[in-house]
Amino acid sequence: MSSSTFNLPLGPVHVALEEPVYFQLEVQGETIRNVSLTSGHVHRGMEAMAAKRNLVKNTTLTERVCSLCSNSHSFTYCMAVENALGITVPMRARYLRVLAEEIKRIASHMFNTAIQAHIIGFKSLFMHVMEVREIVQDIKETVYGNRMNLAANCIGGVKYNIDQELIDYMLRALEKFEPQVAEIRDLYLNNHNVVTRTKGIGLLPHEDAISLGVVGPVARASGISDDVRRDSPYSAYPELDFKVIVKNECDIHARTQVRLDEIFESINIIRQCCAKMPEGAHCAPMNPIPVTEACARSEAPRGEVFYFIRTNGTDIPDRLKWRVPSYMNWEALGVMMRNCEVADVALITNSIDPCVSCTER
Repeated sequence: MSSSTFNLPLGPVHVALEEPVYFQLEVQGETIRNVSLTSGHVHRGMEAMAAKRNLVKNTTLTERVCSLCSNSHSFTYCMAVENALGITVPMRARYLRVLAEEIKRIASHMFNTAIQAHIIGFKSLFMHVMEVREIVQDIKETVYGNRMNLAANCIGGVKYNIDQELIDYMLRALEKFEPQVAEIRDLYLNNHNVVTRTKGIGLLPHEDAISLGVVGPVARASGISDDVRRDSPYSAYPELDFKVIVKNECDIHARTQVRLDEIFESINIIRQCCAKMPEGAHCAPMNPIPVTEACARSEAPRGEVFYFIRTNGTDIPDRLKWRVPSYMNWEALGVMMRNCEVADVALITNSIDPCVSCTER
C-alpha cells in the first residue's frame, strides 16, 4: 500500500450489504485502487448433511441451498440422481419442470432489479418493481402453493400437475404482467438517475470475464454467449425456441438489461410450454440404486448450477457436491470495483446478484 492510499474495511455486517461478506478496500481519496474479498461467514455444512440423508430427503435439502434459485437446485439435483439411476423422466414432467424454472427466473430477476433501485435510493421504483413482481408471486402461490420454495421437483419428475384452468390463469396473469415489465425496462434503460449510477460503472471487460470464468447474466453482459439451456439442452428446452440475451457494454447497466430482457424470453418459454405440453404421466417410478457416479447442470437465474453425486448401492449417497454460480462470479468484483468510487461498492456487488448463503454451502 502506497503512502497516498489507506485500507478501508467494509463488512462483514454493513448497512449497504444484503448478506455478510468482508471487503478490504485499498482507497485513494474516494477511489478504490484494489480489493480483497473474504467470505465464509455463514458456512452451513450442507454437503455434509446431504451425506446423512436419503435421496428423497435431499430433494428438500437442496431446495434450501438458496431462496431465489431454490427450484434450480432441486431440479439439477433430481437430474443428477436420475442420471445415476437411469430414470427416464416423462415428457409432460419435463415441460412442467421448465414451467416452474422460468417462473422462478422471472421472480429472481425482478427482485435483483428492485434491489438495485433500493441501493440507488430510488425508493418509488423499488416499491413499483416489487409490486409488479407480486403478480409472479401470486402465480407461484396459486399453482404451487408456495411463494418461494415451490417444492415442485421430485426424483423422476414433479410432484404436481396442472389443468387447463390453471394454465389459463397463468396466461392471463402474464398478459397483465408483461406490459408493466416493459414500462419498468424503459425506466431502467432511460431514467437519468438510474443511468447515471449504472452506465460505465462496475466494468468487467470481455477478456477478464473469460479468464475469471463468470457465468449467467454477468457473463452475458460482458459479451459471452453462454447459456446451458441452449449449449447443453436438458428437460424440455430442446423443444423450445428462445434467444440468449448478450450485451457488450460490460457494466452494471448491461447486466440490468440482460436480466430485464431475459424476463421476456422466460414469458415466451412459459407460453410455449403451455401450448406444447403433452398429456401423460408427471412422474416416473424409482429404479434400483447402483454403485455409480453422475452429474447434471442447469441454467439457474444467476448462471450455471452443477451437481455431482456418488452412490453406493444404498439410498444414502456417498457424496453430493454442487457448484453455484455466485462462487464463479465473486472474484469478478475485484475487477469491477477497481477505480470505482467507494459509494458504488454495494451497487456493484448487487450487479452480480450475489448469494452468500449458497456460495458458503
